[in-house]
Amino acid sequence: MNDQIHSEGSGHEHGELGDAEYAEFMELAAQEGFDPEEVEGALGEAGHGPLPVLAVVGRPNVGKSTLVNRIIGRREAVVQDKPGVTRDRVSYEAEWAGRRFKVVDTGGWEQDVLGLDASVAAQAEYAIETADAVVFVVDSTVGATDTDEAVVKLLRRAGKPVVLCANKVDGQSGEADAAALWSLGLGEPHPVSSLHGRGTGDMLDAVLEALPDAPAQKFGTALGGPRRIALIGRPNVGKSSLLNKVAGEDRVVVNELAGTTRDPVDELINLGGITWKFIDTAGIRRRVHLQEGADYYASLRTAAAVEKAEVAVVLIDSSESISVQDQRIITMAVEAGRAIVVAFNKWDTLDEERRYYLEREIETELAQISWAPRVNVSAVTGRHMEKLVPAIETALEGWETRVPTGRLNAFLGEIVAANPHPIRGGKQPRILFGTQAGTKPPRFVLFASGFLEHGYRRFVERRLREEFGFEGTPIHISVRVREKRGRNK
Repeated sequence: MNDQIHSEGSGHEHGELGDAEYAEFMELAAQEGFDPEEVEGALGEAGHGPLPVLAVVGRPNVGKSTLVNRIIGRREAVVQDKPGVTRDRVSYEAEWAGRRFKVVDTGGWEQDVLGLDASVAAQAEYAIETADAVVFVVDSTVGATDTDEAVVKLLRRAGKPVVLCANKVDGQSGEADAAALWSLGLGEPHPVSSLHGRGTGDMLDAVLEALPDAPAQKFGTALGGPRRIALIGRPNVGKSSLLNKVAGEDRVVVNELAGTTRDPVDELINLGGITWKFIDTAGIRRRVHLQEGADYYASLRTAAAVEKAEVAVVLIDSSESISVQDQRIITMAVEAGRAIVVAFNKWDTLDEERRYYLEREIETELAQISWAPRVNVSAVTGRHMEKLVPAIETALEGWETRVPTGRLNAFLGEIVAANPHPIRGGKQPRILFGTQAGTKPPRFVLFASGFLEHGYRRFVERRLREEFGFEGTPIHISVRVREKRGRNK
């Protein structure tokens, strides 16, 4: 096997470093004066792979987004005293007691009062589908409602571990209200005030017990199973049309009205002699009085599909200007650490002038993913569909590439010698050594004598790509700075 390509199952104890490579690396760290525990911690953090996922669910206005902000330790989820205000980002990284996990905020549900149970079930189901555990938030001042009971039935069917959060318990007097929620049959209610932080520590301890150390669902199916491709993009860019074209038949309803796909469709499709699993993530049908909820729901479903996928094929309508929404969707895929292919649809409709301006837009608006393979296609005519598979394969190869530690350090030595870090405050920080702690996507840990500026980190990433490829994949680089020590240490 090519020594640059990671093999599943190797080096589990030390991230993705084999025993000999790990021993050599730790000896190098000791020579440079790094604490072994600090190095172990850096390797563990960078080599974590996919994080377990925690979904926060509940009916509107029970304080889900406030709780999410409390869990992640910063105010990111939008909070407003009305349901349906969660926007754009629905997934955040969090850490508690030294363990990291991903939090999915399912706040912002807007429900059609005529079909309350159906609406709650549809959205809650999708939220927990890719979760490893669930926090179910109930307003203890109101008590269990019929809607809460509907969600309980759903949670029981899903079979995921559930931590019951009795929110809005601001003092001792609210403890009795929380205790009444034992009646839901989900075990102990954890009395919490997400607004003031009361009781959240005990609840998070219970969350850590419920979450697996590693996600139960691995990428793909079994070893050698179909690779998972998520088709993502804003409404009406042609995701369903593309799926139909690669499938060679009409498997998905296509309508010029944006958002006609109601449920995600996973399709096993033979393309280029290979079977792939395509996930269609088109938005849901809009209704005027549910528009806010629909936008949020589409965002939630896209995030969930990206979490399940290995490659995100981002579809962009080349006949229109690249939008902020296009960029947000790309950012979602990059932050999830997926391999990425950008497909510009409706290419056959462009004239020379539009092509000229589109190229300028790509240079400025998509500079952050200049490393992603690009294909120009037409989902209607089938133009250049044969280029999709090579692009996906290229992205997967980059996503799974691993550079041996010895080769990486020889390369880093060349970089430092040829392009040293600028002197700042009379000191010149330098990279001492590094390793690639993980793949899918490639994750590097660099150990340095001082703080490395963001611009220098970008330079290192660019040189890594020039030297080793990594086409079609984000790269994560973390830097550990050596603590000041006495000369005798």
